[in-house]
Amino acid sequence: MYREHLIHTIAGTFILISIALSQFFSPYWLFFTAFVGLNLFQHGFSRWCLLDKVLAKAGVHSYADRRI
Repeated sequence: MYREHLIHTIAGTFILISIALSQFFSPYWLFFTAFVGLNLFQHGFSRWCLLDKVLAKAGVHSYADRRI
């Protein structure tokens, strides 16, 4: 799986988990949902994402790195 796919999968998982936690424990978990959403929003403009850097250091290949 490429980094771009993992970023969306992890972000979606974080959002679903934080929504579930807000329903069962505290509505303050929605701040985490907002943080993930804001990170995705700023990534759309700046093309910079911390998770992308972490996954790159972990050795996960980017879609742009594939050979034709």
